[in-house]
Amino acid sequence: MVDQTSKKPHAILVPYPLQGHVIPSVHLAIKLASQGFTITFINTHAFHHQISKAQPNSESDIFTKVRESGLDIRYATISDGLPVGFDRSLNHDQYMAALLHVFSAHVDEVVGQIVKSDDSVRCLIADTFFVWPSKIAKKFGLLYVSFWTEPALVFSLYYHMDLLRINGHFGCQDCREDIIDYIPGVKAIEPMDMTSYLQEAETTSVCHQIIFNAFNDTRSADFVVCNSVQELEVETLSALQAEMPYYAIGPLFPNGFTKSFVATSLWSESDCTQWLDEKPRGSVLYVSFGSYAHVTKKDLAQIANGLSLSKVSFVWVLRADIVSSDDAHPLPDGFEEEVADRAMIIPWCCQREVLPHHAIGGFLTHCGWNSILESIWCQVPLLCLPLLTDQFTNRKLVVDDWKVGINLSDRKFVTKEEVSSNINSLFSGKLGNELRTKIKEVKKTLENALSPGGSSEKNMAQFITDLKNKISDKMGQPNKSICNDS
Repeated sequence: MVDQTSKKPHAILVPYPLQGHVIPSVHLAIKLASQGFTITFINTHAFHHQISKAQPNSESDIFTKVRESGLDIRYATISDGLPVGFDRSLNHDQYMAALLHVFSAHVDEVVGQIVKSDDSVRCLIADTFFVWPSKIAKKFGLLYVSFWTEPALVFSLYYHMDLLRINGHFGCQDCREDIIDYIPGVKAIEPMDMTSYLQEAETTSVCHQIIFNAFNDTRSADFVVCNSVQELEVETLSALQAEMPYYAIGPLFPNGFTKSFVATSLWSESDCTQWLDEKPRGSVLYVSFGSYAHVTKKDLAQIANGLSLSKVSFVWVLRADIVSSDDAHPLPDGFEEEVADRAMIIPWCCQREVLPHHAIGGFLTHCGWNSILESIWCQVPLLCLPLLTDQFTNRKLVVDDWKVGINLSDRKFVTKEEVSSNINSLFSGKLGNELRTKIKEVKKTLENALSPGGSSEKNMAQFITDLKNKISDKMGQPNKSICNDS
Protein backbone atom coordinates (compact mmCIF):
# COMPACT_ATOMS: atom_id res chain seq x y z
CA MET A 1 0.00 0.00 0.00
CA VAL A 2 1.32 3.48 -0.93
CA ASP A 3 2.08 5.74 2.02
CA GLN A 4 -0.31 8.64 1.32
CA THR A 5 1.68 11.05 3.49
CA SER A 6 4.79 10.65 1.30
CA LYS A 7 2.95 11.80 -1.83
CA LYS A 8 3.26 15.40 -3.01
CA PRO A 9 0.13 17.33 -2.01
CA HIS A 10 -1.96 18.19 -5.07
CA ALA A 11 -3.85 21.51 -5.22
CA ILE A 12 -6.43 22.53 -7.82
CA LEU A 13 -6.16 26.27 -8.60
CA VAL A 14 -9.02 28.18 -10.25
CA PRO A 15 -8.31 31.85 -11.11
CA TYR A 16 -11.05 34.37 -11.82
CA PRO A 17 -11.17 34.61 -15.64
CA LEU A 18 -9.99 38.22 -15.95
CA GLN A 19 -6.39 39.00 -16.92
CA GLY A 20 -5.62 40.94 -13.73
CA HIS A 21 -6.56 37.85 -11.70
CA VAL A 22 -5.02 35.17 -13.92
CA ILE A 23 -1.54 36.75 -13.93
CA PRO A 24 -0.90 36.56 -10.12
CA SER A 25 -2.61 33.15 -10.05
CA VAL A 26 -0.05 31.83 -12.55
CA HIS A 27 2.79 33.14 -10.36
CA LEU A 28 1.19 31.60 -7.25
CA ALA A 29 0.94 28.25 -9.06
CA ILE A 30 4.63 28.39 -9.99
CA LYS A 31 5.63 29.41 -6.46
CA LEU A 32 3.69 26.54 -4.87
CA ALA A 33 4.96 24.01 -7.43
CA SER A 34 8.53 25.11 -6.68
CA GLN A 35 7.77 24.33 -3.00
CA GLY A 36 6.84 20.73 -3.79
CA PHE A 37 3.14 20.92 -4.68
CA THR A 38 1.45 19.36 -7.69
CA ILE A 39 -0.87 22.01 -9.16
CA THR A 40 -3.73 21.61 -11.60
CA PHE A 41 -4.47 25.05 -13.05
CA ILE A 42 -7.96 25.49 -14.49
CA ASN A 43 -8.56 28.19 -17.11
CA THR A 44 -11.77 28.82 -19.04
CA HIS A 45 -12.06 27.78 -22.71
CA ALA A 46 -12.69 31.42 -23.67
CA PHE A 47 -9.68 32.77 -21.77
CA HIS A 48 -7.41 30.09 -23.21
CA HIS A 49 -8.80 30.71 -26.70
CA GLN A 50 -7.98 34.43 -26.46
CA ILE A 51 -4.44 33.72 -25.21
CA SER A 52 -3.89 31.29 -28.12
CA LYS A 53 -5.23 33.83 -30.62
CA ALA A 54 -2.89 36.53 -29.22
CA GLN A 55 0.15 34.21 -29.45
CA PRO A 56 -0.37 32.00 -32.51
CA ASN A 57 2.80 30.00 -31.78
CA SER A 58 1.86 29.36 -28.16
CA GLU A 59 1.49 25.85 -26.78
CA SER A 60 -1.93 24.29 -26.24
CA ASP A 61 -0.82 24.01 -22.60
CA ILE A 62 0.44 27.34 -21.24
CA PHE A 63 2.60 25.58 -18.60
CA THR A 64 4.63 23.42 -21.03
CA LYS A 65 7.86 25.43 -20.60
CA VAL A 66 7.45 25.56 -16.83
CA ARG A 67 7.08 21.77 -16.70
CA GLU A 68 10.35 21.44 -18.63
CA SER A 69 12.06 23.05 -15.63
CA GLY A 70 10.76 20.18 -13.46
CA LEU A 71 7.65 21.75 -11.88
CA ASP A 72 4.52 19.62 -11.74
CA ILE A 73 1.83 22.00 -13.03
CA ARG A 74 -0.99 20.47 -15.04
CA TYR A 75 -3.46 22.42 -17.14
CA ALA A 76 -7.15 22.06 -17.87
CA THR A 77 -9.77 24.30 -19.46
CA ILE A 78 -13.52 24.39 -18.88
CA SER A 79 -16.53 26.38 -20.06
CA ASP A 80 -17.53 29.55 -18.22
CA GLY A 81 -21.11 28.91 -19.37
CA LEU A 82 -20.99 31.12 -22.50
CA PRO A 83 -19.91 30.40 -26.09
CA VAL A 84 -16.19 30.98 -26.72
CA GLY A 85 -16.91 33.72 -29.30
CA PHE A 86 -19.27 35.69 -27.02
CA ASP A 87 -18.09 39.32 -26.49
CA ARG A 88 -17.50 39.40 -22.73
CA SER A 89 -16.18 42.96 -22.80
CA LEU A 90 -19.30 44.36 -24.47
CA ASN A 91 -21.67 42.22 -22.37
CA HIS A 92 -20.08 42.55 -18.93
CA ASP A 93 -23.23 41.85 -16.89
CA GLN A 94 -24.09 38.69 -18.84
CA TYR A 95 -20.53 37.47 -18.37
CA MET A 96 -20.67 38.11 -14.61
CA ALA A 97 -24.09 36.40 -14.43
CA ALA A 98 -22.61 33.29 -16.08
CA LEU A 99 -19.77 33.27 -13.53
CA LEU A 100 -22.31 33.72 -10.72
CA HIS A 101 -24.87 31.12 -11.77
CA VAL A 102 -23.38 28.65 -14.27
CA PHE A 103 -19.60 28.38 -13.85
CA SER A 104 -19.73 26.42 -10.59
CA ALA A 105 -21.38 23.42 -12.31
CA HIS A 106 -18.42 23.13 -14.71
CA VAL A 107 -15.91 23.48 -11.85
CA ASP A 108 -17.79 20.89 -9.79
CA GLU A 109 -17.59 18.42 -12.69
CA VAL A 110 -13.87 18.86 -13.38
CA VAL A 111 -12.88 18.84 -9.68
CA GLY A 112 -14.84 15.59 -9.28
CA GLN A 113 -12.95 14.04 -12.22
CA ILE A 114 -9.53 15.16 -10.92
CA VAL A 115 -10.24 13.94 -7.38
CA LYS A 116 -11.45 10.59 -8.71
CA SER A 117 -8.35 10.09 -10.86
CA ASP A 118 -5.77 11.25 -8.28
CA ASP A 119 -6.07 10.47 -4.58
CA SER A 120 -3.33 12.98 -3.68
CA VAL A 121 -5.66 15.99 -4.29
CA ARG A 122 -5.82 17.82 -0.96
CA CYS A 123 -6.99 21.38 -1.52
CA LEU A 124 -8.84 23.80 -3.74
CA ILE A 125 -7.28 27.24 -4.25
CA ALA A 126 -9.79 29.64 -5.78
CA ASP A 127 -10.17 33.38 -6.27
CA THR A 128 -12.01 35.06 -3.41
CA PHE A 129 -14.53 36.53 -5.86
CA PHE A 130 -16.01 33.13 -6.64
CA VAL A 131 -19.24 32.31 -4.81
CA TRP A 132 -18.85 28.50 -4.70
CA PRO A 133 -15.37 27.38 -3.47
CA SER A 134 -16.20 26.38 0.12
CA LYS A 135 -19.17 24.29 -1.05
CA ILE A 136 -17.21 22.45 -3.74
CA ALA A 137 -14.23 21.96 -1.39
CA LYS A 138 -16.54 20.49 1.26
CA LYS A 139 -18.27 18.20 -1.24
CA PHE A 140 -14.96 16.61 -2.28
CA GLY A 141 -13.33 16.63 1.17
CA LEU A 142 -10.75 19.29 0.24
CA LEU A 143 -9.30 22.22 2.15
CA TYR A 144 -10.23 25.62 0.71
CA VAL A 145 -7.60 28.33 0.21
CA SER A 146 -9.07 31.70 -0.83
CA PHE A 147 -6.72 33.73 -3.04
CA TRP A 148 -7.16 37.51 -2.83
CA THR A 149 -5.45 39.32 -5.74
CA GLU A 150 -6.03 42.89 -4.48
CA PRO A 151 -4.83 44.92 -1.45
CA ALA A 152 -5.85 43.84 2.04
CA LEU A 153 -7.60 47.21 2.51
CA VAL A 154 -10.10 46.31 -0.23
CA PHE A 155 -10.65 42.85 1.29
CA SER A 156 -11.32 44.45 4.67
CA LEU A 157 -13.89 46.90 3.26
CA TYR A 158 -15.81 44.05 1.61
CA TYR A 159 -15.40 41.79 4.64
CA HIS A 160 -16.96 44.48 6.86
CA MET A 161 -19.90 45.39 4.60
CA ASP A 162 -22.22 44.65 7.51
CA LEU A 163 -20.55 47.45 9.56
CA LEU A 164 -20.86 49.83 6.61
CA ARG A 165 -24.57 48.99 6.36
CA ILE A 166 -25.24 49.33 10.09
CA ASN A 167 -23.51 52.72 10.12
CA GLY A 168 -25.36 53.98 7.03
CA HIS A 169 -22.36 54.22 4.71
CA PHE A 170 -23.54 51.52 2.31
CA GLY A 171 -26.69 49.83 1.08
CA CYS A 172 -29.08 52.73 1.65
CA GLN A 173 -30.64 55.35 -0.63
CA ASP A 174 -29.22 58.32 1.29
CA CYS A 175 -25.83 57.12 2.55
CA ARG A 176 -23.70 59.11 4.95
CA GLU A 177 -20.84 61.05 3.37
CA ASP A 178 -18.71 61.56 6.47
CA ILE A 179 -15.47 59.70 7.23
CA ILE A 180 -15.57 55.93 7.99
CA ASP A 181 -13.50 55.30 11.11
CA TYR A 182 -14.88 52.10 12.65
CA ILE A 183 -13.49 49.25 10.51
CA PRO A 184 -10.88 47.20 12.43
CA GLY A 185 -7.35 47.98 11.23
CA VAL A 186 -8.52 50.57 8.67
CA LYS A 187 -7.47 54.18 9.18
CA ALA A 188 -10.22 56.77 8.64
CA ILE A 189 -11.31 56.58 5.01
CA GLU A 190 -13.57 58.79 2.88
CA PRO A 191 -16.60 57.08 1.26
CA MET A 192 -15.28 58.18 -2.16
CA ASP A 193 -12.17 56.05 -1.51
CA MET A 194 -14.16 52.86 -1.16
CA THR A 195 -14.50 50.51 -4.15
CA SER A 196 -16.97 51.60 -6.83
CA TYR A 197 -19.49 48.91 -5.79
CA LEU A 198 -19.50 50.15 -2.19
CA GLN A 199 -20.25 53.69 -3.42
CA GLU A 200 -23.35 52.67 -5.37
CA ALA A 201 -26.85 53.16 -3.96
CA GLU A 202 -28.28 50.38 -6.15
CA THR A 203 -27.05 47.08 -4.66
CA THR A 204 -29.03 44.46 -6.60
CA SER A 205 -26.66 44.27 -9.61
CA VAL A 206 -25.03 40.99 -10.58
CA CYS A 207 -21.66 42.31 -9.34
CA HIS A 208 -23.16 43.11 -5.93
CA GLN A 209 -24.62 39.61 -5.76
CA ILE A 210 -21.17 38.18 -6.53
CA ILE A 211 -19.51 40.31 -3.82
CA PHE A 212 -22.14 39.49 -1.16
CA ASN A 213 -22.06 35.76 -1.87
CA ALA A 214 -18.29 35.56 -2.33
CA PHE A 215 -17.49 37.24 0.99
CA ASN A 216 -20.04 35.10 2.73
CA ASP A 217 -18.36 32.02 1.23
CA THR A 218 -14.86 33.21 2.12
CA ARG A 219 -15.73 33.10 5.81
CA SER A 220 -15.58 29.31 5.44
CA ALA A 221 -12.07 29.33 3.92
CA ASP A 222 -9.36 27.41 5.77
CA PHE A 223 -6.76 29.99 4.70
CA VAL A 224 -6.62 33.30 2.81
CA VAL A 225 -3.51 34.28 0.84
CA CYS A 226 -3.19 37.87 -0.36
CA ASN A 227 -1.03 39.50 -3.06
CA SER A 228 0.13 42.30 -0.78
CA VAL A 229 3.01 43.06 1.57
CA GLN A 230 2.82 43.09 5.39
CA GLU A 231 4.77 46.35 5.74
CA LEU A 232 2.66 48.19 3.14
CA GLU A 233 -0.61 47.51 4.97
CA VAL A 234 0.54 46.59 8.44
CA GLU A 235 -2.52 47.68 10.48
CA THR A 236 -5.11 46.29 8.08
CA LEU A 237 -3.30 42.96 7.73
CA SER A 238 -2.73 42.63 11.49
CA ALA A 239 -6.47 43.13 12.12
CA LEU A 240 -7.39 40.52 9.48
CA GLN A 241 -4.77 38.10 10.85
CA ALA A 242 -6.40 38.39 14.28
CA GLU A 243 -9.66 37.20 12.64
CA MET A 244 -8.47 34.38 10.36
CA PRO A 245 -5.39 32.60 8.92
CA TYR A 246 -4.44 35.40 6.49
CA TYR A 247 -1.06 35.56 4.74
CA ALA A 248 0.44 38.49 2.79
CA ILE A 249 2.72 36.80 0.23
CA GLY A 250 3.10 39.50 -2.45
CA PRO A 251 4.12 40.90 -4.75
CA LEU A 252 3.73 37.80 -6.92
CA PHE A 253 6.06 38.36 -9.87
CA PRO A 254 7.81 35.96 -12.27
CA ASN A 255 11.48 35.22 -11.56
CA GLY A 256 13.50 37.95 -13.23
CA PHE A 257 10.36 40.16 -13.31
CA THR A 258 10.27 41.03 -17.03
CA LYS A 259 9.52 37.72 -18.73
CA SER A 260 7.16 34.98 -17.71
CA PHE A 261 7.41 31.54 -19.32
CA VAL A 262 3.62 31.33 -19.18
CA ALA A 263 1.48 33.10 -21.79
CA THR A 264 -1.28 35.14 -20.14
CA SER A 265 -1.72 38.05 -22.56
CA LEU A 266 -5.13 38.35 -24.20
CA TRP A 267 -3.81 40.48 -27.08
CA SER A 268 -0.85 40.35 -29.40
CA GLU A 269 2.02 42.35 -27.85
CA SER A 270 3.79 45.17 -29.71
CA ASP A 271 7.49 45.74 -29.06
CA CYS A 272 8.27 49.35 -28.06
CA THR A 273 11.92 48.73 -27.18
CA GLN A 274 13.59 50.23 -30.27
CA TRP A 275 11.42 53.34 -30.10
CA LEU A 276 12.14 53.77 -26.38
CA ASP A 277 15.89 53.18 -26.84
CA GLU A 278 16.10 56.46 -28.75
CA LYS A 279 14.46 58.51 -25.98
CA PRO A 280 16.31 60.23 -23.08
CA ARG A 281 16.22 58.69 -19.61
CA GLY A 282 12.93 59.30 -17.75
CA SER A 283 11.40 61.32 -20.58
CA VAL A 284 8.47 59.09 -21.67
CA LEU A 285 5.04 58.70 -20.09
CA TYR A 286 3.59 55.18 -20.28
CA VAL A 287 -0.22 55.24 -20.57
CA SER A 288 -2.37 52.15 -20.05
CA PHE A 289 -5.82 51.54 -18.61
CA GLY A 290 -5.35 47.81 -18.18
CA SER A 291 -7.07 44.82 -19.70
CA TYR A 292 -10.70 45.33 -18.71
CA ALA A 293 -11.96 48.73 -17.56
CA HIS A 294 -13.44 51.15 -20.10
CA VAL A 295 -12.96 54.90 -20.54
CA THR A 296 -15.79 57.15 -21.79
CA LYS A 297 -15.24 58.67 -25.22
CA LYS A 298 -15.45 62.17 -23.67
CA ASP A 299 -12.74 61.42 -21.08
CA LEU A 300 -10.59 59.73 -23.69
CA ALA A 301 -10.72 62.87 -25.87
CA GLN A 302 -9.68 65.06 -22.90
CA ILE A 303 -6.82 62.69 -22.03
CA ALA A 304 -5.66 62.66 -25.67
CA ASN A 305 -5.80 66.45 -25.93
CA GLY A 306 -4.04 66.79 -22.57
CA LEU A 307 -1.24 64.49 -23.77
CA SER A 308 -0.93 66.63 -26.87
CA LEU A 309 -0.82 69.88 -24.83
CA SER A 310 1.81 68.50 -22.42
CA LYS A 311 4.47 68.10 -25.14
CA VAL A 312 5.76 65.01 -23.26
CA SER A 313 6.63 61.87 -25.28
CA PHE A 314 4.40 58.88 -24.54
CA VAL A 315 3.65 55.23 -25.24
CA TRP A 316 -0.12 54.71 -25.14
CA VAL A 317 -1.57 51.22 -24.89
CA LEU A 318 -4.97 51.69 -26.47
CA ARG A 319 -7.00 48.47 -26.39
CA ALA A 320 -9.34 48.02 -29.34
CA ASP A 321 -12.30 47.97 -26.94
CA ILE A 322 -11.12 50.79 -24.62
CA VAL A 323 -14.38 52.71 -25.12
CA SER A 324 -16.42 49.78 -26.47
CA SER A 325 -15.86 46.93 -28.89
CA ASP A 326 -18.44 48.77 -31.03
CA ASP A 327 -16.16 51.83 -31.39
CA ALA A 328 -13.09 51.03 -33.49
CA HIS A 329 -11.78 54.64 -33.72
CA PRO A 330 -12.19 56.34 -30.33
CA LEU A 331 -9.43 58.99 -30.63
CA PRO A 332 -10.18 62.58 -31.70
CA ASP A 333 -9.77 63.29 -35.41
CA GLY A 334 -6.24 64.39 -36.29
CA PHE A 335 -4.79 63.46 -32.87
CA GLU A 336 -2.42 60.76 -34.13
CA GLU A 337 -0.96 63.05 -36.79
CA GLU A 338 -0.59 65.85 -34.22
CA VAL A 339 1.57 63.74 -31.85
CA ALA A 340 3.25 61.47 -34.42
CA ASP A 341 6.77 62.78 -33.71
CA ARG A 342 6.66 61.95 -29.96
CA ALA A 343 4.11 59.19 -29.52
CA MET A 344 3.78 55.46 -29.97
CA ILE A 345 0.18 54.27 -29.89
CA ILE A 346 -0.19 50.48 -29.74
CA PRO A 347 -3.03 48.03 -28.98
CA TRP A 348 -1.10 46.07 -26.30
CA CYS A 349 2.40 45.37 -24.95
CA CYS A 350 4.23 43.41 -22.27
CA GLN A 351 3.98 45.94 -19.44
CA ARG A 352 6.70 44.27 -17.36
CA GLU A 353 9.14 44.87 -20.24
CA VAL A 354 8.14 48.51 -20.82
CA LEU A 355 8.05 49.82 -17.22
CA PRO A 356 11.71 49.01 -16.38
CA HIS A 357 13.00 50.73 -19.54
CA HIS A 358 15.30 53.68 -18.72
CA ALA A 359 13.20 56.04 -20.90
CA ILE A 360 10.00 55.59 -18.85
CA GLY A 361 9.51 58.42 -16.34
CA GLY A 362 5.84 58.07 -15.35
CA PHE A 363 2.79 55.83 -15.66
CA LEU A 364 -0.72 57.16 -16.34
CA THR A 365 -2.77 54.29 -14.95
CA HIS A 366 -6.27 53.11 -14.05
CA CYS A 367 -4.75 51.90 -10.73
CA GLY A 368 -5.15 48.17 -11.25
CA TRP A 369 -3.33 46.40 -8.43
CA ASN A 370 -0.87 44.51 -10.66
CA SER A 371 0.00 47.77 -12.45
CA ILE A 372 0.67 49.51 -9.13
CA LEU A 373 2.94 46.76 -7.81
CA GLU A 374 4.83 46.59 -11.12
CA SER A 375 5.24 50.37 -11.28
CA ILE A 376 6.58 50.53 -7.72
CA TRP A 377 9.01 47.68 -8.51
CA CYS A 378 10.30 49.68 -11.49
CA GLN A 379 10.35 52.94 -9.45
CA VAL A 380 8.03 54.69 -11.90
CA PRO A 381 5.73 57.27 -10.20
CA LEU A 382 2.03 57.08 -11.03
CA LEU A 383 -0.61 59.42 -12.45
CA CYS A 384 -3.89 57.99 -11.22
CA LEU A 385 -7.24 57.78 -13.01
CA PRO A 386 -9.30 55.06 -11.28
CA LEU A 387 -12.19 53.78 -13.37
CA LEU A 388 -13.81 50.81 -11.64
CA THR A 389 -14.02 48.47 -8.63
CA ASP A 390 -10.89 48.38 -6.35
CA GLN A 391 -9.10 51.08 -8.35
CA PHE A 392 -10.54 53.94 -6.24
CA THR A 393 -9.20 52.38 -3.04
CA ASN A 394 -5.88 51.52 -4.71
CA ARG A 395 -5.58 55.20 -5.71
CA LYS A 396 -5.92 56.21 -2.06
CA LEU A 397 -3.03 53.92 -1.10
CA VAL A 398 -0.82 55.25 -3.92
CA VAL A 399 -1.54 58.98 -3.54
CA ASP A 400 -2.56 59.54 0.09
CA ASP A 401 -0.81 56.76 2.04
CA TRP A 402 2.41 55.91 0.19
CA LYS A 403 2.77 59.21 -1.72
CA VAL A 404 4.19 57.57 -4.85
CA GLY A 405 1.70 59.12 -7.27
CA ILE A 406 -0.70 62.01 -7.94
CA ASN A 407 -4.26 62.27 -9.21
CA LEU A 408 -4.78 62.92 -12.91
CA SER A 409 -7.90 64.95 -12.15
CA ASP A 410 -10.29 65.89 -9.37
CA ARG A 411 -12.30 62.79 -10.42
CA LYS A 412 -15.51 64.70 -11.19
CA PHE A 413 -14.53 65.05 -14.84
CA VAL A 414 -11.28 65.13 -16.77
CA THR A 415 -10.06 68.30 -18.55
CA LYS A 416 -7.21 68.50 -21.05
CA GLU A 417 -5.65 71.44 -19.12
CA GLU A 418 -5.54 69.43 -15.89
CA VAL A 419 -4.15 66.38 -17.70
CA SER A 420 -1.38 68.45 -19.28
CA SER A 421 -0.56 70.30 -16.05
CA ASN A 422 -0.34 67.09 -13.97
CA ILE A 423 1.78 65.30 -16.57
CA ASN A 424 4.24 68.22 -16.49
CA SER A 425 4.24 68.25 -12.66
CA LEU A 426 5.21 64.58 -12.70
CA PHE A 427 8.05 65.08 -15.19
CA SER A 428 9.59 68.29 -13.96
CA GLY A 429 10.26 70.15 -10.76
CA LYS A 430 9.95 69.49 -7.07
CA LEU A 431 6.89 67.24 -7.01
CA GLY A 432 8.33 64.79 -9.55
CA ASN A 433 11.56 64.54 -7.53
CA GLU A 434 9.66 63.96 -4.27
CA LEU A 435 7.65 61.14 -5.87
CA ARG A 436 10.80 59.51 -7.26
CA THR A 437 12.50 59.63 -3.85
CA LYS A 438 9.45 58.17 -2.12
CA ILE A 439 8.91 55.37 -4.65
CA LYS A 440 12.53 54.21 -4.15
CA GLU A 441 11.75 53.69 -0.46
CA VAL A 442 8.54 51.76 -1.19
CA LYS A 443 10.37 49.63 -3.79
CA LYS A 444 12.88 48.74 -1.04
CA THR A 445 9.95 47.56 1.11
CA LEU A 446 8.88 45.17 -1.68
CA GLU A 447 12.44 43.95 -2.20
CA ASN A 448 12.91 43.31 1.51
CA ALA A 449 9.63 41.39 1.71
CA LEU A 450 10.74 39.04 -1.09
CA SER A 451 14.30 38.58 0.15
CA PRO A 452 15.26 35.48 2.21
CA GLY A 453 13.88 36.10 5.70
CA GLY A 454 11.61 38.88 4.40
CA SER A 455 7.96 39.08 5.47
CA SER A 456 6.42 37.67 2.27
CA GLU A 457 8.91 34.79 2.10
CA LYS A 458 8.30 33.99 5.78
CA ASN A 459 4.52 34.25 5.34
CA MET A 460 4.66 31.94 2.32
CA ALA A 461 6.71 29.38 4.25
CA GLN A 462 4.31 29.64 7.20
CA PHE A 463 1.29 29.23 4.93
CA ILE A 464 2.78 26.08 3.35
CA THR A 465 3.63 24.66 6.78
CA ASP A 466 0.13 25.40 8.13
CA LEU A 467 -1.50 24.00 4.99
CA LYS A 468 0.55 20.79 5.12
CA ASN A 469 -0.22 20.39 8.84
CA LYS A 470 -3.94 20.79 8.18
CA ILE A 471 -3.68 18.30 5.30
CA SER A 472 -2.02 15.81 7.70
CA ASP A 473 -4.78 16.37 10.27
CA LYS A 474 -7.36 15.69 7.56
CA MET A 475 -5.61 12.56 6.30
CA GLY A 476 -7.37 10.47 8.92
CA GLN A 477 -10.72 11.42 7.36
CA PRO A 478 -11.82 9.49 4.26
CA ASN A 479 -12.23 11.41 1.01
CA LYS A 480 -16.01 11.31 0.61
CA SER A 481 -16.16 11.42 -3.19
CA ILE A 482 -13.74 8.50 -3.57
CA CYS A 483 -15.59 6.45 -0.96
CA ASN A 484 -18.92 7.08 -2.68
CA ASP A 485 -17.58 5.94 -6.03
CA SER A 486 -15.79 2.83 -4.81
